[in-house]
Amino acid sequence: MERSPGEGPSPVDQPSAPSDPPDPPTAHTKLDPDSGVPPGGPGAGSEALAVLTSFVRRLLVLVPVYLAGAAGLSVGFVVFGLALYLGWRRVRDEKERSLRAARQLLDDEERLTAKTLYLSHRELPAWVSFPDVEKAEWLNKIVAQVWPFLGQYMEKLLAETVAPAVRGSNPHLQTFTFTRVELGEKPLRIIGVKVHPSQRKDQILLDLNVSYVGDVQIDVEIKKYFCKAGVKGMQLHGILRVILEPLMGDLPIVGAVSMFFIRRPTLDINWTGMTNLLDIPGLSSLSDTMIMDSIAAFLVLPNRLLVPLVPNLHDVAQLRSPLPRGIIRIHLLAAQGLSSKDKYVKGLIEGKSDPYALVRVGTQTFCSCVINEELSPQWGETYEVMVHEVPGQEIEVEVFDKDPDKDDFLGRMKLDVGKVLQAGVLDDWYPLQGGKGQVHLRLEWLSLLPDAEKLEHVLQWNKGVSSQPEPPSAAILVVYLDRAQDLPLKKGNKEPNPMVQLSIQDVTQESKAVYGTNSPVWEEAFRFFLQDPRSQELDVQVKDDSRALTLGALTLPLARLLTASELTLDQWFQLSGSGPNSRLYMKLVMRILYLDSSQICFPAVPGTTTAWDPDSESPATGSSVDAPPRPCHTTPASHFGTENVLRIHILEAQDLIAKDRFLGGLVKGKSDPYVKLKLAGRSFRSRVVREDLNPRWNEVFEVIVTSVPGQELEVEVFDKDLDKDDFLGRCKVSLTTVLNSGFLDEWLTLEDVLSGRLHLRLERLSPRPTAADLEEVLQVNSLIQTQKSAELASALLSVYLERAEDLPLRKGTKPPSPYATLTVGETSHKTKTVSHSSAPVWDESASFLIRKPHTESLELQVRGEGTGTLGSLSLPFSELLEADRLCLDRWFVLTNGQGQVLLKAQLGILVSQHSGVEAHSHSHSSSSLTEEAESSTSSAPELRQRLVHGDSPLQAPVGPLGQVKLTVWYYSEERKLVSIVHGCRALRQNGRDPPDPYVSLLLLPDKNRGTKRKTSLKKRTLNPEFSERFEWELPMDEVLRRKLDVSVKSSSSFMSRERELLGKVQLDLAEIDLSQGAAQWYDLMDDKDKGSS
Repeated sequence: MERSPGEGPSPVDQPSAPSDPPDPPTAHTKLDPDSGVPPGGPGAGSEALAVLTSFVRRLLVLVPVYLAGAAGLSVGFVVFGLALYLGWRRVRDEKERSLRAARQLLDDEERLTAKTLYLSHRELPAWVSFPDVEKAEWLNKIVAQVWPFLGQYMEKLLAETVAPAVRGSNPHLQTFTFTRVELGEKPLRIIGVKVHPSQRKDQILLDLNVSYVGDVQIDVEIKKYFCKAGVKGMQLHGILRVILEPLMGDLPIVGAVSMFFIRRPTLDINWTGMTNLLDIPGLSSLSDTMIMDSIAAFLVLPNRLLVPLVPNLHDVAQLRSPLPRGIIRIHLLAAQGLSSKDKYVKGLIEGKSDPYALVRVGTQTFCSCVINEELSPQWGETYEVMVHEVPGQEIEVEVFDKDPDKDDFLGRMKLDVGKVLQAGVLDDWYPLQGGKGQVHLRLEWLSLLPDAEKLEHVLQWNKGVSSQPEPPSAAILVVYLDRAQDLPLKKGNKEPNPMVQLSIQDVTQESKAVYGTNSPVWEEAFRFFLQDPRSQELDVQVKDDSRALTLGALTLPLARLLTASELTLDQWFQLSGSGPNSRLYMKLVMRILYLDSSQICFPAVPGTTTAWDPDSESPATGSSVDAPPRPCHTTPASHFGTENVLRIHILEAQDLIAKDRFLGGLVKGKSDPYVKLKLAGRSFRSRVVREDLNPRWNEVFEVIVTSVPGQELEVEVFDKDLDKDDFLGRCKVSLTTVLNSGFLDEWLTLEDVLSGRLHLRLERLSPRPTAADLEEVLQVNSLIQTQKSAELASALLSVYLERAEDLPLRKGTKPPSPYATLTVGETSHKTKTVSHSSAPVWDESASFLIRKPHTESLELQVRGEGTGTLGSLSLPFSELLEADRLCLDRWFVLTNGQGQVLLKAQLGILVSQHSGVEAHSHSHSSSSLTEEAESSTSSAPELRQRLVHGDSPLQAPVGPLGQVKLTVWYYSEERKLVSIVHGCRALRQNGRDPPDPYVSLLLLPDKNRGTKRKTSLKKRTLNPEFSERFEWELPMDEVLRRKLDVSVKSSSSFMSRERELLGKVQLDLAEIDLSQGAAQWYDLMDDKDKGSS
């Protein structure tokens, strides 16, 4: 078939791969005049070499088979390797075919379009393809001419800027280099340009539809590890928004250019070298996703690239990270008429679906809960998203059917955010594309107002908003982190690598690390949603990039912004725990989220019967006009009382690094390690173990946790020094893992250090609303209590304080500004202050760890700012223990004043399932107890429990000298013998005055001070209570050879060393079941020997 000279090559004549072009004939090649082929001399040699090369390549394929046989591996390994190779080859071929097709399409676009439309090149208008998008061929020609020079710039940039930064970021990358940087001959193409009419006169908005199908080749090498990798060909398609602002009256007219992708662009990369492994099935999509995440963090909204065109441009931070245009509150309510995807019995029986929804706006993604076996699911979930660009951004909802292997697609809908902005509120059913059914959404546009007076209205309105899984936000905070100055140096006067952690409650965001400077410049923006800015704080931690060294800290109450002009602070902030001149420059902007209520009907606030307008004034205090009925019970949020307690047991560590040096580093010492814990906004610290690289702490900490996803337990180990503590390693544990499993007992490898591991035991304690387990919990806690830790909690108290009424007026006429303080032991919670109200609504909850519910109580004080105490309340927990499900929910009358408070108090008993104490329902009888007591304990389990824990002498006959109550238990996990002296009863009185008793314990046959223990002294009592714990570190076989000698003595006088023996008992530990840990009363025996203590 002949081809005319004007035609280009046909597709079948194209090379098989873009990376292997055919060699063009050279000028010196001579053709045979008869046949038209090259002569046989040089051609025959080349052909033979090609055949030999092909044969060697095929021979190399058999090398893995030979190696597998030589190693004695089964055929399965060979089959698996072959399948892996075939999958990799298939992915590679698909990528190469896609690149060839895309290049051919771009090369032949004009010719194919003209041929299809029967028009010549000159007759084809620029707007034929897209009526509202203009073609910019002139711009493509400019880009094509600039492309080689852009390649030279990229080569310089990567070699002189990027490569040194990579080498400095990690010691393993010190030999990292770019060996080849070529952008290729295929330039970036701009398919179309659309100019948007902007509402602002000082900016121009352009959308560029960019398409890059290039033969780029970038190779890198790490010479130290003989590792080579690279990229050879890639595709990138997306819509790039370009904003020219601000427009000025001086050259160059435009002050800066901002660029970003409105939505994630599509990406396809052809790997070479070691990165060929990324084309293995499974890794291919994962690697592309990770790269797209990196691009999104740099060039997809809300991130953008800013190029200033004039020096000293005003408010660069505002241009780089402008405030959002608004917030959309998305109520994902329900769906109906969904497709049935579940099939049973090979499709013979049709089931339903297990639908869930994915909601996306830009890079913000939310996933709903899964509704099992339902074609008309009711979700009732609410999400809040920041909108940065209108028009351009879209709300996308995709519905899937949850399956064990791959989720089935049920449909999607898209909606431009500009429609929500125009309507204010949209509440409608939207059809699903690509499937059947509809999804019900309520969309609300929240404007951003710099008006602190609107905050109270918004907070009141949010109380009536049903929001799951997070409560509705009342404001947003944007933090522009600019720079820092004079941060402290690291040890050895080394420059730090500073980064910043910003936290508000449980949400933490981190900046990038700036390497090798104590005056870093970040120029980053961070955004937070705020539920109640009056009580929230911004916590700023400046750290070295290892996170082990804190360079400075700052805590800023957000209430300070409410009194600032335009709700904005733009200034230097002095850092605490840092150098004297260390400071941080930030700009903080708060905006109130306001829903325009002029065209919508508000739902009723809980507790009222009529609609409530946030713009209207509340009735005057004491007015009875349209007064809502008084509620009988509280209405807390659904997450109230759902907290758990995490018990953290730090056991030991091994192979820690020796940090101590003596004589200028000539003599190597050990370390003095301790552990720091951080979780749920709280920090804990263990004791210091001196001179030990394998320390044993055996300390227990407890913290109240919620099920908010993303929380982590941060554990750091340090060496205690006189000047600055040395870092010994860190590890993190996902809180979700512990909450789901309930228990975790692992050795965790310490990160960022050469060696070391830490033994942690974590247990989730879920509160139980029953008092039946309390006595057993108290007994177990006394057994597993470690000497170095605080007393373990036996219950969790959740308190919800809703409101108060009839508080006394100030000076007889003016209402007070009340706040409340909730206190249990040494822990307190202070509510917000409600201005000028005798019927304040606090709507706050707090949780407390309770150690002794029988003796502790909740103390509540209502105070007014500047007026003192308005009333108080004391609620003993003994009342909660007698209440139904350990809960009281009602009005309580305040004492020491007037008024009432509506309060809900809920107690939950914390039962450990992994304490190491065996469950027991009876006590082992002692030889000193009477037969009547044994017969009674063998008849009824309920009576047995009362005997075990009873303190009344009427429950069993008491000997003439009285009795002592002991618990003797062997803690196998800690290899310790534990004895708890609870108390004595009916002791003998020899004189006119009652004795001053104490208990002395001795492990026989040893009588030295190493095994001797004794309780404190109790004054003038025949029934002393001690509740003291003693431990002996002994192996089990050694314990079984010992006897425990227990003596009850009385102090004779202050000046005398003689002690009066009131009675004693000797226990053979081999005859006692030490696994039970049951409390037992023992009769005291007489002893003629009276010794001194």
